[in-house]
Amino acid sequence: MSNEPVNSGRRKFLTLTTGVVGGVGAAAVAVPFVKSWSPSEKAKAAGAPVSVDISKIQPGQLVRVEWRGKPVWVVSRTQKVIDELATLNDKLRDPDSAEPQQPEYATNPSRSLKPELLIAVGICTHLGCSPTYLPDSFGEQVEGVESGFFCPCHGSKFDMAGRVFQNVPAPLNLVIPPHYYVSDTQVLIGLDKGDA
Repeated sequence: MSNEPVNSGRRKFLTLTTGVVGGVGAAAVAVPFVKSWSPSEKAKAAGAPVSVDISKIQPGQLVRVEWRGKPVWVVSRTQKVIDELATLNDKLRDPDSAEPQQPEYATNPSRSLKPELLIAVGICTHLGCSPTYLPDSFGEQVEGVESGFFCPCHGSKFDMAGRVFQNVPAPLNLVIPPHYYVSDTQVLIGLDKGDA
C-alpha cells in the first residue's frame, strides 16, 4: 500500500467516466432490445387498412381484397337485392344483427354504410371456410332467395347482407370489418372514420 495522498479529482473523473461508458453501453444494448418488441414492417402491413377503388365495380359484382390475411368481399348490390333484404327476416337466425359481428354503424338491415355496397369478411362463422358467392343461382340453396353466399363445406347459407339463415351450422352472421368512405369512389377497410 502506498503512502501517497489520494487524488480525489482523479478518482471522481474515473468514476464519472466509468458511469458514462456503462450508460452508453446499456443504451446500446437496450435500444435494439426494445425495438425487437415492435412488430415488423411486414406485420404492420398485414394489419394496415386497405383502400379499395369502388368506381369500377358493376352491379352484382364481387371484388375480393385481403385485409389482415383474410379475404374481404366488396359486393355491389342491385336495387332488387336491397329490396329483398327486408323480406327475409323470418328465415334468418339474427335478422337484426344483435350479435356484435359488425361496427355499430352497420347494425341495420343492409349491414353497411351504403345499402348498395356490402363489405364483409369472406369467412364462414362455422369453421372458417370461405363461402361461394351465388349471384343468380342461390334459389337452389334457399327457396325464394335470388342471391347470397353458400358454404359448400357444411351447408351454411348467408343472405346478401351476410346474415346467416336458420337451421345451418354457422352460428353467427358474417363479420363486417370497420370501414369508411374516403370519397364517392374510395373506401378504406380496416379503420372507422373516427380512427383516421
